[in-house]
Amino acid sequence: MLISQAWLIRTKRYSLHRIIGKGSYLLVPVIVFSTVDLLKYRLSSLAALGPWDYFFVALVLNALIAFVVLYALAIFYRKKPGIHARYMLSTVFPMFTPVTDRIMGIYLADLVPYLHLPTLEGEPILPVSGFLLADVIIIGLCIWDWRSQKRWNVFPVVLVILLLYHYSVLNFYEYSLWQTFCSWFVNV
Repeated sequence: MLISQAWLIRTKRYSLHRIIGKGSYLLVPVIVFSTVDLLKYRLSSLAALGPWDYFFVALVLNALIAFVVLYALAIFYRKKPGIHARYMLSTVFPMFTPVTDRIMGIYLADLVPYLHLPTLEGEPILPVSGFLLADVIIIGLCIWDWRSQKRWNVFPVVLVILLLYHYSVLNFYEYSLWQTFCSWFVNV
């Protein structure tokens, strides 16, 4: 949808872009519901939650929150095409880690020990590589947007949202409040 919407704007098919865009009003709630449901299903089979489970809940739920915030900003600015497009593009960044984790874990597994990633229970935290890649791209977009448009109103906001998300994933699993939330979440 993200690619087709950009293509429709580029080819000046604005009415079809709007129709498909309105479809996102249905699609995004389905994404949210199915993600939460799948997460609860995965966790419900566990006898007890451990550090990796608390980490995983932060990774999934907080990515979902960042995605929804960026999507909401894109919809809020739908009447300002430049801002709308930038926020809509940015919805991809909270979802980077499923791709980068698999690439690192499957195809580049031999390189992982050399990356000196932070660890959790002795295992490297692979999402850090995806976080870093997303942050570097967003910083590059900040620079590009400033140089080409003198615009400083979207990508820095996206960077702050992503940094908050990354902080939450890398730290929340240690907090007893988060652990209590996770236990409540699994049992609801």
